[in-house]
Amino acid sequence: MIGQLSNPWWVFVILGICAGVLSGALGLGGGTILVPTLVLLCGFGQKNAQGMALAVMVPMALVGALRYWKNPEIEINTVIVGLIICGALVGVLVGTELASRLPNHILRKAFAAVLVIVAIKMFTTSAKPGQPNLDNLDTSGIEQKTALLHSSTTAKDEVSSLVRQAHHPERSRRIEHGETNNEPEI
Repeated sequence: MIGQLSNPWWVFVILGICAGVLSGALGLGGGTILVPTLVLLCGFGQKNAQGMALAVMVPMALVGALRYWKNPEIEINTVIVGLIICGALVGVLVGTELASRLPNHILRKAFAAVLVIVAIKMFTTSAKPGQPNLDNLDTSGIEQKTALLHSSTTAKDEVSSLVRQAHHPERSRRIEHGETNNEPEI
C-alpha cells in the first residue's frame, strides 16, 4: 500500500505536520494547506484533495479544539459552537453535492478565488473602532448586575401595584384574588 503512493510516505507526514502546526497556531482549516499542496505538489485531482483534506481535518480539529478548551485563558462558547455545527452540517451536505457535480477545474478556480478574497480581506481589514473586543471582555460582576436588574424590575412591579391599589382599590383586590372582568387596563 505504501509502495503505491504517488510520493514518498514521509512527504505526506511532513505535509500533515505543516497542516497541523498552521491549523493549531492560526486556526486554519487543514484544507487551506492540504488542498493546494495535494493538487499542486502531489498531483491529486481537486475532488480527491478536498476529500482527503476533510478526512484529515476531523482528528486534527478535535485534538486542536481540546487543547484550546483546556487552556484557562481561552473561553469557548459552546452555544455558538453548537449553532455553527448545525449550520456546517447542512452546508457540508450541500457543498459536497455541489462539488460532486462540478468539474475539477471549476472547483480549483473557486477554491483559489476564495483563498485570494479571504487573504485580501484579512490584510486590508483592521479591527473596527468602537466594536467590543469580546476576547478581553470582563464578565466579573454580571451576576450582581443581573440580580440588581431583577430586583429593580421587582421593585418597579411593587410600585406599580401600590399605585394601582391607591387609585383603584376594588380592582386591585379582584386582581390579587384572581378575579377578572373586562375592565380596560389603566
